[in-house]
This record gives sequence, structure tokens and C-alpha cells, in this order.
Amino acid sequence: MRREMNGVTKSRFEFLARKPIQQKNIWCWRDVKKSKTKMFSNNDEAVINKKLPKELLLRIFSFLDVVTLCRCAQVSRAWNVLALDGSNWQRIDLFDFQRDIEGRVVENISKRCGGFLRKLSLRGCLGVGDNALRIFAQNCRNIEVLNLNGCTKITDTTCTSLSKFCSKLRHLDLASCTSITNLSLKALSEGCPLLEQLNISWCDQVTKDGIQALVRGCGGLKALFLKGCTQLEDEALKYIGAHCPELVTLNLQTCLQITDDGLITICRGCHKLQSLCASGCSNITDAILNALGQNCPRLRILEVARCSQLTDVGFTTLAKNCHELEKMDLEECVQITDSTLIQLSIYCPRLQVLSLSHCELITDDGIRHLGNGACAHDRLEVIELDNCPLITDASLEHLKSCHSLERIELYDCQQITRAGIKRLRTHLPNIKVHAYFAPVTPPPSVGGSRQRFCRCCIIL
Repeated sequence: MRREMNGVTKSRFEFLARKPIQQKNIWCWRDVKKSKTKMFSNNDEAVINKKLPKELLLRIFSFLDVVTLCRCAQVSRAWNVLALDGSNWQRIDLFDFQRDIEGRVVENISKRCGGFLRKLSLRGCLGVGDNALRIFAQNCRNIEVLNLNGCTKITDTTCTSLSKFCSKLRHLDLASCTSITNLSLKALSEGCPLLEQLNISWCDQVTKDGIQALVRGCGGLKALFLKGCTQLEDEALKYIGAHCPELVTLNLQTCLQITDDGLITICRGCHKLQSLCASGCSNITDAILNALGQNCPRLRILEVARCSQLTDVGFTTLAKNCHELEKMDLEECVQITDSTLIQLSIYCPRLQVLSLSHCELITDDGIRHLGNGACAHDRLEVIELDNCPLITDASLEHLKSCHSLERIELYDCQQITRAGIKRLRTHLPNIKVHAYFAPVTPPPSVGGSRQRFCRCCIIL
């Protein structure tokens, strides 16, 4: 049975996996111009082919997506040549077809596109392996952006191929490719010196040795995603801090062995840092917040959820020095109080997203300062207050003036009422409020003399 995929059947898409048209029929702009009569015979009587220059048709085709190009390729022989011209396939995203993409499709696409292809996403394509990507690397040597997120069949062999043939590679996503090891990072270091962004999240075989090899050859890295790389220690961060001065984004979520020592080295060596995720790194303390404040004034995003050792003292230093903060995830930073909110309201006028879920010491007074702060009227878009037991309807009153507020989370805020939410919506009619109200406890039965508790409950 053929399965529909966004209006194009699997069988219709599969023609890409067939043997490519001979090389002489793969056209570029000048080929089309020189060979109009050869490519379009007198038998091709469609009006559009007669009226429009073939160069213009090719230009029109360049705006079409993958599905539409596949359809056009089956209209006529002339359109097949135009639709499959390599210049139309500079950017390809096959995520919507991830269950159907096999290695042969990738191989033949690479033969059709050749040096035209700049960006390819195979995210989630479980059927693609090392052999297909070897052929791809050989044919598409100008590739700059490659997404292999979730392609679990690939191994270090793929990175070796990329290193050998794709020296222009700038962005590479290998997240959840769990067979990747330090050998891959060594290969990328040797063959892809222009690499700016690398995602190896959940590649848990990577250690400090791989990071050391990577940064020595790719000193221009601007974004590094290491989420779930549980073997990484402070030593790995010291290598990054020493060799990656251009680093802007760093994700270390759930890298459980990371401590203050490693992150302080990052702060001192990467002054351009704008986004740091250290959520789940439970060993870090206020020393990190102090180091960020002193060394990274451009910081815009800070995610430190579940870092329970952080306190108001550290966030005060951070707020006073990092005035460009836009997003902060402080979920389960259980020691912070209204004092942190007061500092943010004074020094962080660009704040847009703030998560305070499970910060049980936050009260209405802290929200009052936030609602009156510089960010409130035009900037603040999202605030999360789940499991903040001291928050009441008074907090909702303080947030009425936040005209940009789009969403508020209030799960398990026991003192928030439906009436309070209704009043907030009269001032902010488009706001999304996520809250939960437990069902009303049924009244005790009336008129019955039957004992409600057993004897042991009474005794206890």
C-alpha cells in the first residue's frame, strides 16, 4: 500500500532513487542557454514551454520545494531536465520522508546535485549509513551544512569521509549518533578546518581526548552542543576555553562531572559567549555566575535548571554585569528568593523568557518588582511559575501591565484561582495560561450513621 506523504506518494518520491539521467542531461544555466533546441524538441507543444525562455523556467523552478520539484520532474521530458538541474537542489530537507529514505536515494541525489548542494538535512533518516554518506561526500564537496541528527547507523567512517572530501563543511549535526567516538572528532579536526557549529549531543563515547583533538584543528568554532556527553570532565572545557575564543553558544546539559573549575576556564577564554546551558550540572556554584558577570557581558541566554547550589548572591553579580540577558531558565534553583527578581527587574531590561518553576521561595513581592521592571511593558513574553506555592492572585495583578506577555505557567500554584486568571485575561486577552485545578472534594455523606474510618485509622 502506498502511503501519502504531504500530498506526494512514496512511489512518486522514489523516482529519485532510480538511476540518474546521464551526465550530459544535467544542466547548468549556460548549458540551458546553449542547448535550447536540443533539450526541447518540436514535439514539446506545451504553451508555457513556447512562451517562456528556458532560463526563466529554470529560475522559477529554483523557488520550488522538494515535493513540487519531484512532481514537476514527471510532467514531461523537458521539465524533468529542468526540475532535476543541480542548481535547484542547493538546499534539501528530507526530514518529512525520514522513514522512506534509503541509502540509494542519498547516493543518487548526490550524483544529481554534485557541487551545487550546499545544505542537506537527513535528520531522522534511520536507513542511511556510512556507505551512502561516503558516496555523498565524494560527489558533494561543496557541502556547508549537514544534518545527520538521529542517523543511528553512521559511525566514525562517515566523519572520515567528510574529513577527506568536504573541507568546506561549516555546520555538522551528529546528535544521537551514538556510535561516534573520539576518532570522528580527530578526523573532523584534520579535514574540516572551517567548522563553526558542531552538535554531538548524546554521543556518550566522546571524552576529553576527542574534544582536545577537535579544538586544536577547529579553532573557529562558534557553537558546540555537548548535551548528554556524560564522560566529559573539566579538562575538556579547559581545552575549549584555551582554543575557541570565537565561541558563542555552549550546551553542557546533564554533563554531570562538570564543576566550577571547567566552566570558569570557559568564561575566561570565551568572552564572546552569548548562550550557555548548564542545566543539570548540579556541582556548579555561584562562582560560575560571578565568572560570567566578570567575563561575558554579551550573555543573552542562561539555562541553569536543577543547579540547586546557585543563590541570590551569584545572580546579583550576574544581573549587574550582563544587561543583555533575554532568556533565563532557573527551574529548581531552590535557594533563590525575591532578591534575584529585584536585581533582574533593575538591570536586565531585555528579559523575554523567565522560568522560575519549583523556586518555592518566590513570593508575590518578587513578581511585583518584575512587573514594574524595565522588561515588563514591552519585552517579557513568557514566565513559568509552576510549583511556586507562595504565589497568589496578587502576582497576576502585578503582571497585567506586561503587554507582551504571551504565556504563563501556573501548574500546582495552589493559591491561584480561576477568578484571578479571568481578571488577568481581561487585560491580556491573547495570553495562554496553563494551570490545573484539582476537582472539588465531594461533601461528606449526609444522614448515614456508618463509621467513615476503620478502627485502626481512628487509633492512629
